[in-house]
Amino acid sequence: MSSIKIGVLGIQGDIEENILSTEETLKNQNLQGTVESVRYSESIAELDGLILPGGESTVIGNLLSIQGKVFQTIEKRITEGMPVLGTCAGLIMLSKRAYDKVVGETKQKLFGMLDVVIERNAFGRQHESFEVDLEIPILGKDLFRGIFIRAPIINNVGENVSILTKLNGKIVAVKQNNIIGTSFHPELSADRRLHELFIKDILEFSKN
Repeated sequence: MSSIKIGVLGIQGDIEENILSTEETLKNQNLQGTVESVRYSESIAELDGLILPGGESTVIGNLLSIQGKVFQTIEKRITEGMPVLGTCAGLIMLSKRAYDKVVGETKQKLFGMLDVVIERNAFGRQHESFEVDLEIPILGKDLFRGIFIRAPIINNVGENVSILTKLNGKIVAVKQNNIIGTSFHPELSADRRLHELFIKDILEFSKN
């Protein structure tokens, strides 16, 4: 099989952590591929998969608004079926609607490709970050260590959205066709099974 190309949106957030964790996953699976930070539409157009990292979703949205061509290219590629993994802020960016627990409705620019409604900062601010073991049946029986940092929750899902896991009754990971969204940061965990799921989607997509 030819080499696959995975991009991490390199505008703001934990870009390097996502690159390293994805490179490690490819190596563990003996797959040929490259992982790189991408900021321009020309690079995004050539990808087999894209990661939207955690960070400040408002900042990312504002910068993408300025770079309209990049925003449009990402929309186009997701519509074409390119797999995308959105973590924390990336999940917010993919959603159709987001509001803040404190300030209410946000005006930030969203892709709107993932049929979910997001509540930002649902677990509190930075000092209220935490780790917890999650049951994610699609990944097998072993628990997954979820790392939550100023994490959002998913308050509403559309009929085509599969719920991957909940925490205390709150939805914190979903999958909709070629889109995976998590409230937590799988790139900060030593567990690579969510990345393996993402790469499985990429391998299917790259066959077409």
